[in-house]
Amino acid sequence: MARDIDSSRSRIVMGRIGRTHGVKGWLKLQSWTSPAENILEFAHLQVETAIGLESLHIDHSRWQGSNLLVHFEGYDEPELARRLTGCDVAVDASELAELEAGEYYWHQLQGLQVVNTAGENFGRVGHLLETGANDVLVVEPEAGSIDDRRRLIPMVWDQVVHRVDLEAGTIEVDWGADFLVET
Repeated sequence: MARDIDSSRSRIVMGRIGRTHGVKGWLKLQSWTSPAENILEFAHLQVETAIGLESLHIDHSRWQGSNLLVHFEGYDEPELARRLTGCDVAVDASELAELEAGEYYWHQLQGLQVVNTAGENFGRVGHLLETGANDVLVVEPEAGSIDDRRRLIPMVWDQVVHRVDLEAGTIEVDWGADFLVET
């Protein structure tokens, strides 16, 4: 799953580069894909650096404990690699695998309007949370929503989430206005 999408909506943020590791330019990579190693399937990752958008190629990777370590082609010294620390890594949206009907990437759900079966507008999906049991929609109020409260709505298909309509930009939920409200 991708966590976020950049403002151009053509690049999907898949993780963040951490600090350097060792003396040969290796870096820690925090992957937001599920499972984490799926980030290694992308041939080219894009980063926004001080000098602009740059395409990176992972030429080596390994796990060290729970840390994913990567080496980017051409970044053989820690001083050079250090300039990538803290950068988000993204891929072109066109590189994402096609999903089965009824499956969605997180970035596709962000920004959709959430309406319950009674027709009440709760607002828009600001982001999602992964809880282990199920993902959770974090719904932010907007002009036109029934109130100004943030809602946490579990992504439980059929029981809670009835329909996602990407073209209409809506998610229909069976959720009462007073359930799991965050103030």
